[in-house]
Amino acid sequence: MRRAIRVILLVIFLAILLPYLLAPLYAAGHPVSTLMIGRWLTGQPVTRDWVDLDAMSPALPASVVGAEDAKFCRHHGIDWDSVSEIIEDAQDGEFVRGGSTITQQVAKNLFLWPGRSVIRKALEFPLALWIDFVLPKKRILELYLNIAELGPGGQFGAEAGSRYAFGRPASSLSAREAALLASILPNPITRSAKKPGRGVSRMAGTYMARARSPEILHCWGRGR
Repeated sequence: MRRAIRVILLVIFLAILLPYLLAPLYAAGHPVSTLMIGRWLTGQPVTRDWVDLDAMSPALPASVVGAEDAKFCRHHGIDWDSVSEIIEDAQDGEFVRGGSTITQQVAKNLFLWPGRSVIRKALEFPLALWIDFVLPKKRILELYLNIAELGPGGQFGAEAGSRYAFGRPASSLSAREAALLASILPNPITRSAKKPGRGVSRMAGTYMARARSPEILHCWGRGR
């Protein structure tokens, strides 16, 4: 019995350690997300064509940073101000904010699982800090834009999402099209960039404006 417990504990320890060993290796290559792997294993379609960050329309990373994580270039994986706001909301009985940084979403998408879970968050926080430490911001953003789910039928990454929604590559997206893609994150199942509703269109206008703000332009300059 004790031996079995030790084996189980060792397996758990190695499972927790593995992402920390893999993260530095993701400075290169074209890694896939756990959600993509899950879809492959269950026979569901997956479309993903990797595209380097420099080959994308500059409007796309700027819009996504503006939409998902305006402090991306200033924090070290965790936006502690946002975490404080979430805690305050929870204490008031409100659970509206997502609060995850782009780095946290990369940690979740590459190594963890979707859904809300205290255990997942406990694993995600230190992993996001580690990813920010071992990978440059540009690479983290590049990873995110190639593993994020951006279509309702298994389209992952900017290229597949762009071709599904607009019939064109991510390199030729207009500012509005980029903002529309940013607007459907993190749920392209209920939101559509291809046939945007009023809410998505309104968010796209907001994200277009944010993408032109001095803070985001400065961040994107650092990211490049």
